[in-house]
Amino acid sequence: MIKKGDFGESLQKFGRTLLLPIGVLAPVGMILGISGAFVQPYMIEKFAFLGNENVNAILISIRTIASVIFDNIPLLFAMGVAYGMSKKDKGISVFAAVTGYLTLIITMNVWLTLTGKMADPEIMTQVGQINVLGIQTMNISAAGGIVTGLVAAWATDKFYNLELPTAFAFFSGKKSVPIITIGVMILIGALLPFVWEVFVLVLTKFSVVILSTVGPFFTAAGERLFIPFGLHHVWNALFRFTEAGGSYVIDGETFVGVVPAMNEVLFNQGPNSEYWSMMPDLTRFMAQQQMLVTLFLFPAIALAMYKACRVENRIEVKSMLITLVLTAMLGNVTEPLEFTFVFIAPLLYLAYAVIVGIGAVLLSLAGVAVGYIRGTVFDFAIFGLLYEKTNWIFLVIIGLGLAVVTYFIFYWAIIKFDIKTPGREESQNMDNTLIKEKRYTEVAEIVVEALGGKENIENVENCITRLRIDLKDINVVNKELLEKSGCTGFFFPAAKHIHVVYGPQVEFVRNAVDEALA
Repeated sequence: MIKKGDFGESLQKFGRTLLLPIGVLAPVGMILGISGAFVQPYMIEKFAFLGNENVNAILISIRTIASVIFDNIPLLFAMGVAYGMSKKDKGISVFAAVTGYLTLIITMNVWLTLTGKMADPEIMTQVGQINVLGIQTMNISAAGGIVTGLVAAWATDKFYNLELPTAFAFFSGKKSVPIITIGVMILIGALLPFVWEVFVLVLTKFSVVILSTVGPFFTAAGERLFIPFGLHHVWNALFRFTEAGGSYVIDGETFVGVVPAMNEVLFNQGPNSEYWSMMPDLTRFMAQQQMLVTLFLFPAIALAMYKACRVENRIEVKSMLITLVLTAMLGNVTEPLEFTFVFIAPLLYLAYAVIVGIGAVLLSLAGVAVGYIRGTVFDFAIFGLLYEKTNWIFLVIIGLGLAVVTYFIFYWAIIKFDIKTPGREESQNMDNTLIKEKRYTEVAEIVVEALGGKENIENVENCITRLRIDLKDINVVNKELLEKSGCTGFFFPAAKHIHVVYGPQVEFVRNAVDEALA
């Protein structure tokens, strides 16, 4: 039986695995955004050189090559989830996931054939079918890949060391993992069509709330509230890739979830298409919510913290806060700044989440159609300024207005309740010199020592900003020493588990810690 703490940690781990495919989609989406914008007729009218036959051919070729990633999103999720969730042999897990996903889609293809439900290719998308890797199958979107990845990870951890009788010894060990995965996916592929209709119905009911006028409030505020628990990626994937985010018919083809529909409108149809009017209904759940945070609310929060800190600490605090704001603006990483107040002032964090939710609704009502997945200043320039009919000016107006409100709320709360935000402690260590100078080996040595040594560390992982470490005994953790490693914060989300926040450099810290433990 799974313990409550173990389940929570598994759920967090699952959320982290979704970052692998999403991490690929984001930069490729930027490439698609740039190439897609530059082949639009209105852009060619503005910049004549874009109409050059060779330049145009290069841009279209780039868009075509990049689009292969978006055409195979479920496969990316299958591999990403298998890699992230498996503990034993990640390589064989990914291999099993690929074979399992191929088995899943062909099994559903056979089911459609045997039941006489195989639709004509011209109308297949209208009845929930799709062509994946040349196979016409049921359109279960990223969910199929996620299920396959989970099965492959389970099979890997349970059977990678399986011993069989001598007659079947060749199939023992790692070779058994993809074989078992294939067998399980045949069963799932045969049963899934029967339960999928019920599942779709439930998500469709939930989409009534998400797709309502106040839907962006729940998606945006919910994301902020899930961040401290590491579950925001699971929350986002729900409406980005499933029926909870709605189904959209574009040019006779049905797209499930916000991201697939946005891919079609943004990268294929373009601003001059009749379907561009759908963009505000799609982007209201996506990057423009994040831009509200990274480009407007974060500078306001940082300014409030700076003004409220002790005068003698302002030089150090100023450097740190500027770094944290730029980390968000340029890298779309928000946890370092959010973790400076979420655990010491949860009610203030709740107010912050409510402000974000209200802002998301205002952006939706204003018809803003800016962005893709990430909320950086680069994404604002690409998807807001380069594309026409995005109403980006309202993002700026609403963002500035909420930034003023946020500043005064934070400054008042910090002073009124004496919240110990950076610089308000009489003596504190805000030195992140080791991280700035990329002395990751030294950081790792401090981390290992602070956490009780090699013998007290059971497992080390990381997400975008945090080390996530399983410990045998949390009572031996030297908190003062850990602060000297250059982290911006740490906390214990579960028994015998610690999160240490380093920001976007965390992967290099993780690598150094792995080497120190070797």
